[in-house]
Parts: sequence; C-alpha cells; structure tokens
Amino acid sequence: MKKYKIVSISSEVDPYSKTGGLADVARSLPKSLYRLGHEVIIVTPFYKKVIDRKKHKLERIYSDVKLRIDKENEIQVSFYRAELLPGLKVYFVRNDKYFSRRKSLYGSSHENARFYLFDVAALKLISLLKFKADVIHCHDWQAGLIPYLKKTRFKTSKTLANTATVFTIHNLVFQLGSNWWEIPLKYKDKGKKSLPLFNDPKIEYINFAKRAILHADAINTVSETYAEEILKPSFGQDLHRILLNRQEKLFGVVNGIDYKDLNPKNDKTIYRNYDHKTIHRKKLNKKYIQKLFKLKVDQDVPILCTTSRVTFQKGFELILEILKRLLHFDLQIIIAGTGDKKFLSELKKIAKKFPDKLAVIPSHDRLLKYETQIYAGSDMILLPSHHEPCGINQMKAFRYGCVPIVRSVGGLNDTVVNFEPGNDGNGFKFKNYSSLELIVAITRALETYKYSKIWRDLVCRGMKPSFSWDVPAKEYIELYKQATKFKKKDEK
Repeated sequence: MKKYKIVSISSEVDPYSKTGGLADVARSLPKSLYRLGHEVIIVTPFYKKVIDRKKHKLERIYSDVKLRIDKENEIQVSFYRAELLPGLKVYFVRNDKYFSRRKSLYGSSHENARFYLFDVAALKLISLLKFKADVIHCHDWQAGLIPYLKKTRFKTSKTLANTATVFTIHNLVFQLGSNWWEIPLKYKDKGKKSLPLFNDPKIEYINFAKRAILHADAINTVSETYAEEILKPSFGQDLHRILLNRQEKLFGVVNGIDYKDLNPKNDKTIYRNYDHKTIHRKKLNKKYIQKLFKLKVDQDVPILCTTSRVTFQKGFELILEILKRLLHFDLQIIIAGTGDKKFLSELKKIAKKFPDKLAVIPSHDRLLKYETQIYAGSDMILLPSHHEPCGINQMKAFRYGCVPIVRSVGGLNDTVVNFEPGNDGNGFKFKNYSSLELIVAITRALETYKYSKIWRDLVCRGMKPSFSWDVPAKEYIELYKQATKFKKKDEK
C-alpha cells in the first residue's frame, strides 16, 4: 500500500483549541492515518489567549516571516511546532493582530480576513518545510480558500506541483465568516473571479466554501446520507446546483470516534468505571450526576440528556414544544450546552418550575468537563436535529451505554439503527421534523426502558466498538487516491 504524505488543515484541533466536533475530527483522523503508516502534518492557527504554549510544548520554528497576501499587502507571521503523538507534528500559524486578541476562536467582525491570512500562511508553511504532500486535506470553510489559492497564487510552487486537494464539508450552513444568506445579492461571490485585495472591505463577502467546492480535486461530507441531502434545495444551502455539477467528485465518509480516549472502563473523568459486563455500575454514575446537577436522587428513573449546541439546527425548537409535557412523565432531563439566547432563556424558566427534574447547564467549560460523565449517568440522548452532517455525540453516547433518540437525517441516519422488538437496532428514530413524532419516539424508548433485559441488550449493542476511526481512515485513503486521479485527469 502506498504511504501518503498528508497535510491536514483545520481552524481547531483538540486538545489545543476546540469549540465542537471539528476539533475532534482534526485530531483523531490524522492520528489514525499516522498509525496506518502515513506521513501526516497538521496546520492550525495559534490562538494566543486559548492555547497554552508551555503545557503543549510549542516551539517557535520560523519568526517574522513576510507573507505576501497580494500585490499590495504583506503581513508578518511566525510558525510554531508541537507533537500530537511522537512523530506526528502540529504546526501553528501566529499573527497577534488576527489570532491573539480574543478569548474565543471565532466571532470576529473580520473572520474572512483572519482565515484568508491563515490559508495563505498554511501554503507558505508547506513550501518552507518543503513538504511535498500527496494531499492537502482542508476542513470546512475556514480552510476553503486553499484549493483556489493553490491553483492561482501558488500555481508555480514546485513543492505543491503534484499535490491534490480534498475539501471536507462538516456543515454546509457555514460557508464564510458571516451568514451567507445575509450577503447582498450584488456582492455574492460566484467563486470564479480573482480575490479582492486584502485591505478591501469586500473581502468579507468571499464565499470560502463555494470556492473550495469549485476548485478542490475531491469533495466529501461527513456521512453518506448528508452527501445525498445537500444535492437538494432543502439541504443544499444555495450551493446544491454547484454540487450537482460536481457530483462525480462528491463522496460521503462517516466520522469516527477515538475508542482509546473514550472508554468508560478507564475514563478518569467519570465517577465509577464500567464496561458492558459491569453495566449495572451506570446507576452509580446516575446517582452522582443527580447530586451534581441537583436533581432528585432516584437510580431507577430514566435520564435523558442533550450535549449539543442549543440551536434550531440541533432541534431545540422541537424540544421546547414538548418539554413541559415531557416533564410530567417519570423521567429527568439534563441539557448541557451553549447557543441561542432565546432558547436558553426559555429553558431556564422551565427549569425553575421543575428544579428536581430538569437541569440546564449553559456553560461550554462545564460541558467539556462533564460530557462523558453525563453520558455515563444518562440512559438516553436526544438528537432531534433539523439537519445533521454527521454528529459525533451519538457515537460518544453509544460508547457510554447511553441510547440515542434521533431524527433520521445525515449521519444520525447512517449510525443509528431503529430498534424494534426482535431486531438488532441500537436506538430510536423518527422521520419528519415534528414534535409529535419526537414525543412518540421518546415514548417508545421509555416503554422499552421498563423491560430491563431488553434494555440491557440494547445498551450493550451500542457499546460494542463499531465507530472507531480505523474504518473511515482507510476510506479517506481511498478518497485521496480518487483526488489524485481527478487532479491528473483535469490537467490533461
């Protein structure tokens, strides 16, 4: 098997920086590729107020490099290096003006400028390192200019001459630094003209994702179902026509999770360790989180949880429609996550009326601290998403014996098999974006929970390793092969 040289480029990489599942993928996929024997490097921004240089042992390798952004603009950057695993190097792009003024990763009024700079810097770094990659893997819109820049600004680079590009769509809603639907029609980026100068305000209208789709050698989403969904107007976020035109280069690869890091048998962050043979210990974790989040202590009551962003996309419109009714059932609910202020405000109001049955934890830091503990103590996880490119939370929940209740969209559809008496299902699914269908699915799960032997078998099926990164890592190698073929074919 050919050993590939791969550059993985992402705006966040766990454990250095993280807001969501992208950081998990940007850590775990390169690790799996590296363990398969491929040569991998990672490139990500250095967020001064987020990343602890001493803790992660970052060393500076290039200082004050003059970066030619365009014919009129030159900016200085520095580059740092660390190791995710021995031999697996992570490189950081530092510019204090664009990446060191905020305590958060995103939310600047000039997001496009920040990641335009980052994308140019990433390609410059590859050239400085003389790393003749077979593939540059660009994750989501923040790395979306790289396929275009490689074909234009860096087209004469000898280092990049034989390099193919792959663009992974983690969520098509996010295409640039602002909401794509708020861009005035006359300023919408068609993706083919040259880029505006770096100091031109029109830079904030560049559609990074569109340019990546148009110029990458291969494109993929993070599930097969989502790859099919985004070809339709209802899921395509105004890019479905372009995607249809490039359909032969569009693939779906379901994400995985790191089964070594996520293991209830030796997870030091949970109260009591267990595995599928000692599943009864989950009740000790249940008692612990009931005390922790000030719920009524009752080891027999089913606990439902959510650990997603509190947004429309994650289905909180549906959850709020049924929540008061649901809280009259014999159950408890834990909602951990940040997001839409209106949704969070309403959730807090309801929690005050049902303090022993509903816990709302609107803290990203507390979610990161207690995420696996919540799975360990909960019986079910709610994922009624409006759309879901892949979803990692259901896989994490499976690992900890927490049964998913999901809407059958995107990666949720690909990873959850609907349970029926007598089959090998591992969760509960509903089809339409409907609060009625959601409450029916929850009721089915609650009724099944009453039958302890059936429920135990259901839980143990989900805990079996079936979503490790080993399979998707090999699928990505096949995708890299396809990207290389497409590149050679297009150059003929």
